[in-house]
Amino acid sequence: MKIAVAGTGYVGLSLATLLSQNNEVHALDIISDKVEMINKRISPIQDEYIEKFFKEKDLNLKATLDYKEAFENAEYVIISTPTNYDEKKNFFDTSSVEDIIQKVKSMNDNNITMVVKSTIPVGFINKIKKKYNIDNIFFSPEFLREGKALYDNLHPSRIIVGEKSERAKKFAKLLIDAAEKKDTDVLYMNSTEAEAVKLFANTYLALRVAYFNELDTYAEKKDLDASEIIKGVCLDPRIGMHYNNPSFGYGGYCLPKDTKQLLANYRDVPQNLIEAIVKSNTTRKKFIADDVLKLNPKIIGIYRLTMKSGSDNFRSSAIQDIINILKENKKEIIIYEPALNKEEFNGCKVTNDLDNFKTNSDVIMANRISEELKDVKSKVYTRDIFNEE
Repeated sequence: MKIAVAGTGYVGLSLATLLSQNNEVHALDIISDKVEMINKRISPIQDEYIEKFFKEKDLNLKATLDYKEAFENAEYVIISTPTNYDEKKNFFDTSSVEDIIQKVKSMNDNNITMVVKSTIPVGFINKIKKKYNIDNIFFSPEFLREGKALYDNLHPSRIIVGEKSERAKKFAKLLIDAAEKKDTDVLYMNSTEAEAVKLFANTYLALRVAYFNELDTYAEKKDLDASEIIKGVCLDPRIGMHYNNPSFGYGGYCLPKDTKQLLANYRDVPQNLIEAIVKSNTTRKKFIADDVLKLNPKIIGIYRLTMKSGSDNFRSSAIQDIINILKENKKEIIIYEPALNKEEFNGCKVTNDLDNFKTNSDVIMANRISEELKDVKSKVYTRDIFNEE
């Protein structure tokens, strides 16, 4: 069948690649360079499996700037455009999603089913159905890691579809047929519950990051070995030895905005924990900045703006807030970020010369340790205890 995917970020491009193994897929984007790259089978994002599939698989995939070309005769339009939480206006900006909904509606094709994969507030689909007087839409959350998005689509932890219908079952089957893992749990529920699943799942992950970061802060302040404490805690099978490596704070596409959106959804519901998760991340970043300032470096080097290895995304990365704190303290900062093709970022000098970066930095801040820094280990400030993602 023909499927359209609107938006070619981590979610959209991984889904387009996945589904184009068995279907005719048209990927819509507003950036001409990305469209050109996809049609030349060059991935515009860093993802090992997408790059591998582009080289090795015969994919029925075409990217386009023309929404009519993409949507015409499509059975499903998957919406995976970016959304974000606007802290000043205190609401989730879903304008890009609504733009696609309006474009689909303008096609006057009742056979098109819209599947929203973008992160949205709880209650969004019901609100949209009333606002645009439509019923051909449901939500299906994604649970993907940056840099491993296609792998996670090939080996899904679960598939959740926000509707109990034949078209929902058909959509789930599309995902299962294209995946390598076939014995995946599939849950069908109303879109509102599916929206809540997405926000609560990501907020739990943020909670786990915040918890081990606060454990690490305690260990640092009390001069204790955080790795021994974490191992002792996590060998309890109810807790588990996973997702427990301290960091500079949670960041990236999902966790910062989703925790704040969930907190906004709690406006008329009693809570303490959700607000604490958001505040904890701010506290952690200030602690990290203060810890570095105590070393009194003249020049602070920032090794990568990206959140993790294998990713080229640095949207809302924790280090950016830390940079702002360091700048407030009048510190000179240089950034090593090969994914950034500019000489300056946020008022800081950017270099792609690693040797020069290492020589000129008094302290090098690295959220995650790299082999590239082993020769200047004495200069490196990190909370990466287990040297892993």
